[in-house]
Amino acid sequence: MVTTARAHQAHQTQQETQQEAQQETPLEAELRRLAGSVPDPELPVLNLEELGVLRAVHTRGPGRVEVELSPTYTGCPAIEAMSADIERVLHEHGIPEVTVRPVLTPAWSTDDITPEGRRKLREFGIAPPRTTRTPADPVTIPLGPTRHAAAPATAEPLACPHCGSTDTELLSRFSSTACKALRRCLSCREPFDHFKEL
Repeated sequence: MVTTARAHQAHQTQQETQQEAQQETPLEAELRRLAGSVPDPELPVLNLEELGVLRAVHTRGPGRVEVELSPTYTGCPAIEAMSADIERVLHEHGIPEVTVRPVLTPAWSTDDITPEGRRKLREFGIAPPRTTRTPADPVTIPLGPTRHAAAPATAEPLACPHCGSTDTELLSRFSSTACKALRRCLSCREPFDHFKEL
């Protein structure tokens, strides 16, 4: 396994972003709450805060706000809808000038989905992604087969969101969106989406 300096730098940038969020003003906190309440256009059971794509909200002067938003992957078509919905919500709450800025570093990861978001996915019938790393650790990059190889034996088993069985099979690497796979439970025989780990 190789740990890259770039991955370590991205981790440090994420820590800096988290520190900035801790220093937000009460107005920024309220605007973040409003922006974070916007439903994800592809998974409306989750809001943007639960999905983990809302990075920060900054006031830039009277009536001017900048929102930092990470796409779930580069080129994600939902980013435009998310941005428009954030602008609409903040305009409705008296902010005339809203800029939504895409933030690519640190890259969004399924580890950014909140525990509440994971609970909602499960209740909605989508198996939430497994946690892939400890947030405080640098990102390791394995050399070898593609990332579509079977999950390592150390990975937590993937449970059916309907019956809880871990006896499941992959039907298709892609489902209703590129970020989900289609699986079937071999116990209850129900198909279900699995939000893939990134």
